[in-house]
Amino acid sequence: MISGIDQNRAHGRAEDLTGARRRRRGGLRLRSGWRAIGLALLVALAPPSTAAVSIGGPFELVDQHGVTRSDEDFRGRYMLMYFGFTHCPDTCPTALLKITHALEELAELDAAKAERVVPMFISVDPERDTPEALRSYAENFHPRLVALTGTRRQLEELGRVYGVFFAKVPTGPPGEYLMDHTGFVYLIGPGGNYLEYFESDASIDDLLDALRRHVVAAELSGS
Repeated sequence: MISGIDQNRAHGRAEDLTGARRRRRGGLRLRSGWRAIGLALLVALAPPSTAAVSIGGPFELVDQHGVTRSDEDFRGRYMLMYFGFTHCPDTCPTALLKITHALEELAELDAAKAERVVPMFISVDPERDTPEALRSYAENFHPRLVALTGTRRQLEELGRVYGVFFAKVPTGPPGEYLMDHTGFVYLIGPGGNYLEYFESDASIDDLLDALRRHVVAAELSGS
């Protein structure tokens, strides 16, 4: 039997470990937050006359079926893109569900235009998120979701051009971790051009309104 004193000591040690993990996680979130602020400033301060904000770029990754896909495969279509990982407890499934519901609502308004939008999930956890893991995960969301992964170097390069931060956060015994990451959704145009981004608190209506502006109204007006 463990004495009351020993129980108190064990409880104190557990609190110390929990506090240390929270401090590590908090530090990484702070770094991620500064990256988010930097991207927001880049977009906000760009002159209206600038042809394009320098966000986004080419990629070559592997999808959930083991097929190599590049940005060129999606020319002529819009990409609604989110970076995350399959072990994410809350923000990733929430974002992907918002994307799913926004596309479903767009399909009710204009099915042909909705087909031009590719929902895309890019994993920043290549160690665990194999094509097989991505395939199983993608089944929980939009049926046309393209789930991609690559080498760490490929993902770091892509993260740099999209302003996406990600890093491991140890959570317990050796080998257990989560990924701290930037939680933006990006809307990329049919020419591979950046159009708009949405922060983690964006609603389904926010996404739907943007899709109406860029995919429906803009094309109807010929702009």
